[in-house]
Amino acid sequence: MKIALLSYSTRPRGGVVHTLHLAEALAALGEDVTVWTLGRGGDTGFFRPVSPAVRLRIVPFPDRAPGPVAETVGERVLRSIATLRDAFDPAPYDIVHAQDCISANAVGRCVRTVHHIDHFTTPELAACHERALVEPHTHVCVSAAVAEELRAGWGRSAQVIPNGVAYDRFAATDPAARAGWRDRLGRYVLTVGGIEPRKGSLDLLEAYALLRAGHPGVRLVVAGGETLFDYRDYRARWDARAAELGVEPVLLGPVPDDRLPALVAAADAFAFPSRKEGFGLAAMEALAAGVPLVVRDLPVLREVFGPAARFATTPAHLAAALGRALTVEDPARRAAGRELAAAHTWAEAARRHLALYRSLRRPGALTPPAAAGP
Repeated sequence: MKIALLSYSTRPRGGVVHTLHLAEALAALGEDVTVWTLGRGGDTGFFRPVSPAVRLRIVPFPDRAPGPVAETVGERVLRSIATLRDAFDPAPYDIVHAQDCISANAVGRCVRTVHHIDHFTTPELAACHERALVEPHTHVCVSAAVAEELRAGWGRSAQVIPNGVAYDRFAATDPAARAGWRDRLGRYVLTVGGIEPRKGSLDLLEAYALLRAGHPGVRLVVAGGETLFDYRDYRARWDARAAELGVEPVLLGPVPDDRLPALVAAADAFAFPSRKEGFGLAAMEALAAGVPLVVRDLPVLREVFGPAARFATTPAHLAAALGRALTVEDPARRAAGRELAAAHTWAEAARRHLALYRSLRRPGALTPPAAAGP
């Protein structure tokens, strides 16, 4: 079967990580898989090496030449869609599977993975998001909570196929590499994903200020941050609030892929205060590494993490839960976390995707069904 998986970037965001692991697992099952994406800012490859069994098609997407008026987020979204649409030909493929709203808009009717449902204020992005929920012929969600949100809000049914986890990569990290991070950072609470509203970054900052009262030597470390969207105003609020609180988090930015597992494994706790999530892949990787996990109390995160995580709502609750994670040994919770992470394999995710793809090739399978009731 010839399969095209489409993403919007070569850089390490959750949907891109998902796309590459799924592509490699499908190729390992003997399928002919091509990943299409945009090469932003001169990128000619992904943030990590990709199995040679997977074909790569990286469409150049240069930055717009400087001018008197900067390109807006909306203009960049529309240019991204048009660039990928012009380059991509669906004809050679049996399955076209988009992983985000930009690639779904570029290819039209397709399989679409809805990783999470967001709400945007930029008109072009809001329209892109809406079309990418309504127009695909088939939907996949990585959790039942998101599938229910899609059904209730848009009348679309989805196949639930959870993410896999590169378990061994995070469970068996090099001791010297972990020690290197500890020598550099000391004791630390880690979060991965950058500084943005959806990640609950300001709440984590407030929680960290409270946490330091009882744990003055613990640092807050933030890794990651590549995104298409413009969060400069939010980042300015973060910086101003950090100064007001008298705290200095360590901002690593994107961390090289080969160094990320040791960074995660060396953390004393992992904070995941997202306001919107579909699964929480970075948090599941922390469980694979045996790191205590504190997440926001959301239905989707209750579904995914259950007894393996501590849950919190307000910054005060988040600080208290992180404090317990730093001081209370909980081998049962740690074991539950490792067991949960080990159960989520990319091989199983690929098998379930492949079963779905095969079902779509039956006669009449792509006849649009009546929308499910709200």
